[in-house]
Amino acid sequence: MADQGEKKEKPPITVEKPTPYTFDLGHLVVHDPNPLVIPNRECMDETLQATARDGTQMLINQLLTTCPVTSSPTEGVLLTLPPPTTKLPRFKPLPTPKPPTKWELFAKKKGIGKYSKKPGAALADKERRKKMVYDEAKGEWVPRWGYKGKNKEAENDWLVEVSQKDLQKEAEGENIRSLRRKERKERIKRNERKMRANLRRARKMGA
Repeated sequence: MADQGEKKEKPPITVEKPTPYTFDLGHLVVHDPNPLVIPNRECMDETLQATARDGTQMLINQLLTTCPVTSSPTEGVLLTLPPPTTKLPRFKPLPTPKPPTKWELFAKKKGIGKYSKKPGAALADKERRKKMVYDEAKGEWVPRWGYKGKNKEAENDWLVEVSQKDLQKEAEGENIRSLRRKERKERIKRNERKMRANLRRARKMGA
């Protein structure tokens, strides 16, 4: 019997099979076409482990001999895989494309924005749409804020919901129709005061 302190011999790094392996390195897949022979049930685990080790060893050998290896101080050692050759099935079906909006249909017809042939038109259209919002009632794009902005549309409604609190203000001589405009302006002033307070606090912390 061998001594218990004796080191177990390492398996070889070369593997020889009657039928060669096939690889899909892009997916890190190795296919062993050779039949799996298991002498008896007692050595099943050992046979499966040996077969898996041989396949893993051949995959590593193939990667190191065919794929480019680079190294850098920041990223370390990198091995670049080739594109996959096996098409894998999707778990879910392909997403259906979203139908174009009214604006996209109009822009495509008129050649506006990303549909324009002018250089830089797509970027300009993207920046413009950040400041615009589509008004379903008017069927056109309007500014989010400012003159005729979307945020002011409630001020021109012909029918305004009035709360009990607003009725009390009307009894005190307040014009209900101008309340929303007044509230919007007060909200702007509050935001400006908060912004100035934040700037003062930032200056104190930086001093």
